Amino acid sequence: MDTGRIKLEEFRLVPEHDLESPAKRSDHDGIIKLISMDDIDMELDFIGFNISLVNAYRRIILAEVATMAIEKVYMYNNTSIVQDEVLAHRLGLVPLKVDPRFFEFRNKDEKEWGAQDSVKYELKVRCSKNPQASDKETNPDILYKDRKVLSSSLKWMPIGNQTDIFQESSMQPLHDDILLAKMNCGHLINLEAYAVKGIGSDHAKFQPGLSWYRMLPEIKLVREVEGEDALLLQKCFSPGVIDIITNSEGKNVANVNDARNDACSRNVFQYDNIKDSVKMTRKTDHVIFYVESHSALKSHEILDEAVSIMIGKCDLLLSEIEKHLEMDADT
Repeated sequence: MDTGRIKLEEFRLVPEHDLESPAKRSDHDGIIKLISMDDIDMELDFIGFNISLVNAYRRIILAEVATMAIEKVYMYNNTSIVQDEVLAHRLGLVPLKVDPRFFEFRNKDEKEWGAQDSVKYELKVRCSKNPQASDKETNPDILYKDRKVLSSSLKWMPIGNQTDIFQESSMQPLHDDILLAKMNCGHLINLEAYAVKGIGSDHAKFQPGLSWYRMLPEIKLVREVEGEDALLLQKCFSPGVIDIITNSEGKNVANVNDARNDACSRNVFQYDNIKDSVKMTRKTDHVIFYVESHSALKSHEILDEAVSIMIGKCDLLLSEIEKHLEMDADT
């Protein structure tokens, strides 16, 4: 079960020529290549791994990596045109900066909101006339103050000793410009909201981000394509896939530059004069894996959490197998 034990610090950055030389690595030795990474996006190459393992990480990211999201809303007053349940649903979908690793999962039977498993927010907004607006002003956003209720209106209300542990900046919504409601003069919203720790299999609002993968495209030219046909072939693929080069005879011919950029277009099959010139397949042992964060967790932290969860699953399976073998030995 060692295939599940993939740690970020164990990633090996290997030159391109090494990736194309299977003789340099064992058939059982997979390679993970880090292509690009920032706080939001991450792109990896899984080379030599069974695709079921890659898909397992994708499923764990979507369903089992925990985040914090608003779960319970106490609506004290809402005179806006947005219904209570719609506003509560919108609040639940607001991503938070709160790091879920500092919190415990809340017991569903628990009646009190504790500092170890809950984060409290307050939203009090009243729309009023802007005294500085001109008499000729017609724009309602200028005529009225607080007409738009944004996610920045959510104020963190510490529970217990949370002020000793967290800074206010790390407990705010991830984006402060998410529109929650629009109000007219005299409308008001007064509510309390509580965020808890959850996973995507319970509700999509707890998903830490998106994850998907694709197999590496493989494009081969089976015959030489030159002149106008070469230019037509180039236009059939995404930019950067096909280049036009000059061969030794001085002819402009098509050449495969980087199949990775291919978007799996099949435009080439529209043209009888070039559709037999190219062969398109995919490398089943080379998977391009993507992670995109829209939560407090960074892209690499999301994958790291998924790996830890996979390790726990593997350890549990091994322990159950050992118990079963011991029971068979006793009998």
